[in-house]
Amino acid sequence: MIAHVVLFRTRADLAAKERDDLIAAFETALRDIPSIRRARVGPRVVHGRSYAALMKEDYPYAAIIEFDDLRELTAYLDHPAHGELAARFFSVLEVALFYDFDLNEDGSYQA
Repeated sequence: MIAHVVLFRTRADLAAKERDDLIAAFETALRDIPSIRRARVGPRVVHGRSYAALMKEDYPYAAIIEFDDLRELTAYLDHPAHGELAARFFSVLEVALFYDFDLNEDGSYQA
């Protein structure tokens, strides 16, 4: 399974309409791109653990989108609905990290 992981922070001056347009573009992508297996978006949880102090940059949101394989991820990235989502996302973004991971669903690790 491939996990497309996005950690991000939006601009401080983000208008409600910009936020709503981003959400609408994400919902359209979820509806129109068949290669998406599962998608989740949510805020960072801060709960007082010492490792949080080690973070040099704050990314208050994460999006994790899962695909069966690399071919399905590529189909997502090349889809016109993703193009619209990316345009909206980059217009509201302050900073972000984008990573793709090949994860074993049984929890095993392979180097």
